[in-house]
Amino acid sequence: MVTRTRIKICGLKTAAAVSVCKEAGADAVGFVFYAPSPRYVEPAHAQQLCQALGPWQTPVALFVNPAPEQVHAVLACMPNALLQFHGDESPRFCASFARPYLKAIRMQAGTDLHEQARQYASAQGLLVDSWSEAYGGSGQAFDWLLLPKPGSLPLALILSGGLHPENLQEAISNCQPYGVDVSSGVESSKGVKCETKIRAFCRAVQQADAAL
Repeated sequence: MVTRTRIKICGLKTAAAVSVCKEAGADAVGFVFYAPSPRYVEPAHAQQLCQALGPWQTPVALFVNPAPEQVHAVLACMPNALLQFHGDESPRFCASFARPYLKAIRMQAGTDLHEQARQYASAQGLLVDSWSEAYGGSGQAFDWLLLPKPGSLPLALILSGGLHPENLQEAISNCQPYGVDVSSGVESSKGVKCETKIRAFCRAVQQADAAL
């Protein structure tokens, strides 16, 4: 039984933002290795940013349909990273790096998360996000009624898409996810993290947990 909602802040590019995530209580921080994204970072820069992490914080490396060589290059800089695949990667591909990974699922009517959990049984969890033609998330919430009954999936469920401090209590109460993931919801402009919003987001998760 989940007793605390884990927090992941994604798309970090500066040491200051990483430090705020540590101070605010984020469990994981995500680095984007998808060149079209405004949040893209080079592996060597991400390696430097990881130095600002706390000892029990998890770095997450986000990819979209990468070549195997790209994943290996990132792992050479971040050997303890949790991988996150946000494209059309097959279960075999995701598992081929012998590293823990999350598989992102873009939700729409008819998406069967139980089937996705069966296909990606080797994953640490499924990260559910709103449907978008583009990869990497849209920053918009999806209909949470598309999700199965809390606790019914065999994999951890990480909720993403359009989350912000004002809707976190409803999201956590209704969906009871293992964790929540945010990127644009804690930004002052696209790709630019806001320290005040990061703190507010983490505080809202903690308050939502306390209210359950």
